[in-house]
Amino acid sequence: MPASLPSHAGPFALGTFARDEGARAFPGLVTGTRVRDLSDLVPSLRALVEDWDSWLPRLDEAARAADGAWYPIGDLRVLTPLEPGQILQSGANYRKHVVDLVAAEKESVHGATPEEARADAEKMMDERIRNGVPYVFLGSPRAMCGPYDDIVLPAHGEQHDWELELALVIGRPGRNIPAEEAMEYVAAYTICNDVTTRDRLYRPDLKAIGTDWFTAKNADTFLPTGPFLVPAAFAGDPGDLRITLRHNGVVRQDESTKDMIFDIPRLLAYVSTTTTLHPGDLLLTGSPAGNGAHWGVFLKPGDVVEAEITGLGHQRNTVRSHA
Repeated sequence: MPASLPSHAGPFALGTFARDEGARAFPGLVTGTRVRDLSDLVPSLRALVEDWDSWLPRLDEAARAADGAWYPIGDLRVLTPLEPGQILQSGANYRKHVVDLVAAEKESVHGATPEEARADAEKMMDERIRNGVPYVFLGSPRAMCGPYDDIVLPAHGEQHDWELELALVIGRPGRNIPAEEAMEYVAAYTICNDVTTRDRLYRPDLKAIGTDWFTAKNADTFLPTGPFLVPAAFAGDPGDLRITLRHNGVVRQDESTKDMIFDIPRLLAYVSTTTTLHPGDLLLTGSPAGNGAHWGVFLKPGDVVEAEITGLGHQRNTVRSHA
C-alpha cells in the first residue's frame, strides 16, 4: 500500500478508499501522505469525473484547505479508482513488441534469417504507422480489481500473462473527435495491468471466428487498476512515460510510451468514430514488449507482480489460485 503520492505526480491525485475491510468506499483527494474524504462533496469519483471541468479548480482549493476529514494514506485500503462506463483496449500498439512477434513468426514459419525477419517486420510497422489504424476491443469493468488486491487465476488455462498499460480517463463527451483536439478530452491517467490467459485466446473449435477475448482477458481480478487518477495537467508528457513491470523481482517490461505505434490523439480520434465517448470511460493504450509469452514465463500462485508508470504510482499484486 502506498505511503504517499509519488513526489513527481503533481500537487494532488484522486482515488477511492475504505477505512477497513468491508467499510464504505469513499472518493478521496490525495496530497502527499494524506487523503481528504470527498464524500461530503461528491458521491463517487465517477460522479466527479462526469463534471470534470468544473471540479478541477475546486479540487485545487480542497487540497490546500484544512477543513474536511483527512486520513493518513497508510491507514486506508486503496480500491479500484473508479467504475468506468466502458473500457476500450488498444492491442498491438507498441512497435518493438509487435516487431518481435512478427519477426518470430517469419523465422519459425517462413524460414527467414533473424536479420531478414526483423527488417521485414520493421518495414511492416513503418507502413502501419503511416497508413494503418489502431486495433481496439472492449473489456469488462467486472475484471477490475484494486492495485494491491490478489490476482486470482481462473480454473481454465495455464498461460496467465501480464500486460502493463498506461490508461486514460475521458473527461468530456465526444464523437468524431479530431486528433488535434483529442487531448482536451483526457481528464486523468492511471495504471492498468491487462492480465491475459494466452492459451485461451484462440478457439480451436471455432477457427473461422478466431480469438476469444472474453474468456482470455475478462476473468475476475484480471485488470488491476490504480492506485490513483492523476489529472492530465500533472502527469507530464504521456508520450514519454516509463512503464516498468517486475515479476518476482525480475524486470520484465521496461519501456517508454514513446514506442507507441498510435499515440493517444490517434487512438481517441479512431475510437470516437465508432462510439461516443463519455466522461468516466477508460482507454488502455497498449502494452510494451516483455510479457510472459516473450520470456516463456507465466503467472503461478505465490508470484508477486509489481508495476509502475512514471508519476502515476505503483501496483503490487500477489497471485493465487482460484478457491
